[in-house]
Parts: sequence; C-alpha cells; structure tokens
Amino acid sequence: MYPARIWAKEDSGDVVYLTFDDGPVPGVTDYVLEELAKRDQKATFFVVGDNVRKNPSLAREILDQGHKLGNHTFNHLNGWKTEQGKYLENIARCDRIIEDLLGIRTQLFRPPYGMMRSAQAAEVLSSQQIVMWSMLSGDYDQNLKPELVVKKSIQHTRIGCIAVFHDQQKTKNVLPKVLPRYLDYIREKKWKTGLL
Repeated sequence: MYPARIWAKEDSGDVVYLTFDDGPVPGVTDYVLEELAKRDQKATFFVVGDNVRKNPSLAREILDQGHKLGNHTFNHLNGWKTEQGKYLENIARCDRIIEDLLGIRTQLFRPPYGMMRSAQAAEVLSSQQIVMWSMLSGDYDQNLKPELVVKKSIQHTRIGCIAVFHDQQKTKNVLPKVLPRYLDYIREKKWKTGLL
C-alpha cells in the first residue's frame, strides 16, 4: 500500500530506525535526547513547526547531538480532514520555520496520524520523501499499560524497521517506563540505530 512512501529500509544490515514525532517539547524531548546519548544511539525527529517556533534551542539541541529532523506539519494537521491548499501551506510553513530558525532544509515528511490524501502525497513527493513506519509503539495511548507498550514494541521490531515514539506532553510520564527498556533491547541485540 502506498509504495512511494517509506515504511521500512530493506538491506539495512543490523540497523533499526528510531523516530520521534510531535516535538520538540521541553521536559520530554530533552529526556529522549539524554536516553539516546547514554547509549550513543541516533534518531530522526519529525517536528511540529509551531513547537520549533516555541522551542528553537531544543530543536537546535537535536541537531547538535547528531540527530536528524523531519517535517510533521506546522500545526499537526490531519490530511484527511484538511483542504489541499491549507494542508500544503502548513507543510511549507513548517519547512520555513525549520530553515529560518535552524538553517537547514529537511527532505523528510511524515503525515500526522499517518493520514493524507493521495493528491496531497503526490504534491509532497515532488520535493520530499514521505516516511511512514513499520512499528508504532502506542506510547501515546493512555489506555495501554507501559508494560504492554514495551512488550509490543519489542515484539514488532525487526532489522530495517522504522519505529515510532512520541516526544510530546501525552507521553511525558510513559516514556521513562518504556524508552530505556526499548533502547536497551536494541543494544542487547547488538543492533545499530540509523538516521533516515
């Protein structure tokens, strides 16, 4: 389904691709950065433009620590519920804020909720790669116990998979119970973490 979008990376050796959506958010993104740094692991952060605008130094810290940024729209819009022109302008606005505040251009885009129309995707694909996922942690789901989030995340992680976690307010209390165990699992398997 949607073959033009990236769901996993084939022939990636022993690499897992960690990604974090929705930040940067103080108290959450910095926690994620600390945990990654402890293990010398790398990740790609799909940032919301408005959060970059509010927290430019935290966004800069992501880059300074050797991680990568992707676009996650300016206002975390659901493409299925947003008119084409408005959606594309929101993506462009996120690109502009990243370029203006951080001096970089990202070639990566992830649609919030994974939802965008085919016509929206066709426009985005003319200038960026659309990155989806092959492992969705469920860390944002308040009904899931952290133990189950860890178990299912590990169960569905394979070499070459693109794993999604969230550095946002909803996950602030869940991540400390989930992320260290997941990152340790990757290290115990002697897998590397790669940038998209």
